Amino acid sequence: MANIKSDPRKPSLDSDTPVYSPTARRYHWWTVAFVAAMFPLGKAMDYRGNHLNIWDNTTNALYSLHKILGILLLALIIVRLAYRLKNGAPPDEPTLEPWQKLASHLTHWGLYGLLIAMPLLGWLGVSLYGARDIFGLFSLPPLAAQNQEAAKLVFMLHGAGAGLLFVAIGAHVGAALYHHVIRKDGVLRRMLPGIGTRKS
Repeated sequence: MANIKSDPRKPSLDSDTPVYSPTARRYHWWTVAFVAAMFPLGKAMDYRGNHLNIWDNTTNALYSLHKILGILLLALIIVRLAYRLKNGAPPDEPTLEPWQKLASHLTHWGLYGLLIAMPLLGWLGVSLYGARDIFGLFSLPPLAAQNQEAAKLVFMLHGAGAGLLFVAIGAHVGAALYHHVIRKDGVLRRMLPGIGTRKS
């Protein structure tokens, strides 16, 4: 019987399609969990403090939680990036056009950059503002001497970065769903938990 070769241009969910390692996938979904918590938390603390002008224990706790999650997210992204640089990633989905591969790589590395920049900007902002306290238990090490005017600028950049990150994540999720639902290829499957792996 003659071997029938599949057309690499056609979407496929071949079980042999290389996927991310279990470790890489865990890092990815932990990042998703942290970011999913950070966005509403940041909105809630900003609304209570800067719009309602309520500075009570609840508002302080929201800020403290946002700060500590930001530091943990920064650590996670650094470890995740080090793992990625050391172990690489599976080959691109073979059905992707060259421009789609380029867009995918730019989006991924752009997200890495934003996920590192955002916690650093937040940490720099609270250092400049003099609000490094975490639940009254300890304080973050300062990244700069206090400067209220500089803090305003950094917090403005932090807010703009959050908006940019939200848009980038939306594009990332939208593209993944497009490939899964419309193209029915293996792009999303590569990062889903609970599947086999051929490549770290």
